[in-house]
Amino acid sequence: MASALHIQGIRKTFGKADKTVEVLKKIDIDVAPGEFLILVGPSGCGKSTLLNIIAGLEDPTEGAIRIGDRNVVGVPPAQRDIAMVFQSYALYPTMSVADNIGFALEMRKVPKAERDKRIGEVAAMLQIEHLLDRRPAQLSGGQRQRVAMGRALARQPQLFLFDEPLSNLDAKLRVEMRAEIKRLHHASGITSVYVTHDQIEAMTLGSRIAVMKGGVLQQLGTPDDIYNRPANTYVATFIGSPTMNLIAGKSIQASGEGCFAIKGHDLALVCPAAVGAPTLLGLRPEHLRFDDTAPWRGEVSVVEPTGADTYVVVNTAAGDVTVRTAPQQVVRPGDRVGLAVQASHVNWFDEASGQRLG
Repeated sequence: MASALHIQGIRKTFGKADKTVEVLKKIDIDVAPGEFLILVGPSGCGKSTLLNIIAGLEDPTEGAIRIGDRNVVGVPPAQRDIAMVFQSYALYPTMSVADNIGFALEMRKVPKAERDKRIGEVAAMLQIEHLLDRRPAQLSGGQRQRVAMGRALARQPQLFLFDEPLSNLDAKLRVEMRAEIKRLHHASGITSVYVTHDQIEAMTLGSRIAVMKGGVLQQLGTPDDIYNRPANTYVATFIGSPTMNLIAGKSIQASGEGCFAIKGHDLALVCPAAVGAPTLLGLRPEHLRFDDTAPWRGEVSVVEPTGADTYVVVNTAAGDVTVRTAPQQVVRPGDRVGLAVQASHVNWFDEASGQRLG
């Protein structure tokens, strides 16, 4: 299947001579038709710069961007058949909601009857038919973001670009709008690229996620790949809340079977590293459980109820670990507990490089 978006060898530098800063380092990504790709990472990782290059707001220092079968490097944004939804909404304050949604169609000289029909369809899809005569100042933040998405949807572009569109919304509205964006994507089927620093947005919205750090693509995969099989310790600790537990140790032999030695205890786990090699054991909080008979023990230091789950921080000889438990699990700070590991869900990383093993 041909790619809807092909990002090949993209580099971007700013500055001149000895003051050059490289913000994107040979990024390669293929986005399939209808896919929802998330670009996620901390501030300064290069995700917004990459989105701007796709949109034509920045030119790459090196590499190619293809939308469909066209190389669009050097092509103005208006000629790329894209629509962009911004964090700041970017609505025209003197225009009604209907005029904001239909503005791009009017600029393309789409006949009024067809334009009105398309505005009505988009408004119905977004459930904002009752707002069409209002102006942006009369709308809530969530309603303004719906109008911004409606303006993009009305154009029926080849590619949607979202630049942290939910950052200005409160927590409850962000959850609602995430569901709305996902529903709209399924309904429209338009290929989308979405920039965020929020790993929850990345996990819930994306069909694939590109995790970035320092201008380098760390891992590209499905939410399941990223969460359960992180490529390195950076991805392991960036994605997931609470973060993955990383426990230092080394592989040893015990009674002819695999064994992983950590400070204060030996775990019956088969480690893929060479015997004696410094290794990190990665465990998600839900893959640890309390077991009174387990020899690996520690003392509860923090209990954090969240409603659906309770997070418990346990101080062990190997360091603090976080355990996700059911809310009815009764533990208190100061309790001594045993910890059992779900061996089928362990992750292994080289301690020096941080890269995944096995």
